[in-house]
Amino acid sequence: MGEADDRAAGTYLFEDFQLDPRNRRLARKGVTVEINARYLDALALLVREHGQLVSKNRFLDEVWRGVPVTDEALTQCIKTLRRQLGDDAAAPRFVETVPKHGYRFIAAVEWTDGALGTSAVPSPSVNAWLEWLPFGAAGTLGGGFAGLIGGLFYGFSGSTTPLQPGMGATSVLLVLTVITVVVAILGAAGVSFGMAAAGYASGNPWRWAPAGGAVGGLLVGAVVKLLGLDAFNLLFGQSPGDITGAPEGLLLGGAVGLGAWLAGRSGKPGLRQGVGIAALAGGLAGVLITLLGGHMMGGSLDLLARSLPYSRLTLDPIGALFGEQGFGPISQAVTGGLEGALFGGCVVGAMILARRGTGNA
Repeated sequence: MGEADDRAAGTYLFEDFQLDPRNRRLARKGVTVEINARYLDALALLVREHGQLVSKNRFLDEVWRGVPVTDEALTQCIKTLRRQLGDDAAAPRFVETVPKHGYRFIAAVEWTDGALGTSAVPSPSVNAWLEWLPFGAAGTLGGGFAGLIGGLFYGFSGSTTPLQPGMGATSVLLVLTVITVVVAILGAAGVSFGMAAAGYASGNPWRWAPAGGAVGGLLVGAVVKLLGLDAFNLLFGQSPGDITGAPEGLLLGGAVGLGAWLAGRSGKPGLRQGVGIAALAGGLAGVLITLLGGHMMGGSLDLLARSLPYSRLTLDPIGALFGEQGFGPISQAVTGGLEGALFGGCVVGAMILARRGTGNA
């Protein structure tokens, strides 16, 4: 294929992407991918010469057209293209680096007559949407795992006799574990499916993750709080007060999404990198929530214990570790940070593993 192809009405197809050089548009599954003009020229050159080495000098002649630029400009161009395509320099699917010489486009490419947007290009569909569901489900399972760890921690800490055998301590452990797991699964479902939906809509798995996670966390947090307060009022004639809800879901979901976005900026995020960044973002959000007067799971359980007469639940032993009388502000900040870190790391880690399993970035 030669340069004439760029002037003809037609579209290059590779994996989920469509490149229409004549109309200067790159799309993924019919959804436009934002890319600046010069980088689009560079991609068109690479795709047109797929399988062939494109030298640095050729990039300078045909893309920059003689404008003096440094090697860093070309490096940044390729880095941005990889990010937009969801490629990974260490294990490339699209752009391969030929050290000291240039770059090569290695994905299979097809040429079809007709401009992008015609019947030659598949539009998003229900089947395409279904491809994103496993990622939301994976994040939900990751959140459930985080809830299991947190539930066991609060379960052992929350019984008045956590280390003594007996039906009372065992019951408290089981009940707290189940409650924490259920709440974590619901919260993770909102955040994960929100992130997956945002990724589907934008054509980039991580670009709008903060917005998707925030909206999903907000909606689920509001529903969980509403149903929880109604249930307690119905069963006990009173509610535990200002338990975790929409504001906490908004902040934590947005932070987890931000962690995913930061990890995915360079292309395909590594598992350790993604988990670490998301855990840090989630942990900071958990601390911030408590400092702003909100409640994470530990704070909500403490409110529950204090609002119900004859409750066998107490988190005072955790407060004692920090020299506090009861489950005080330091205890809430520390446990809130740990909850947020565990939740964020598990959710994003599970979604990264799911994407690896399906070959997506």
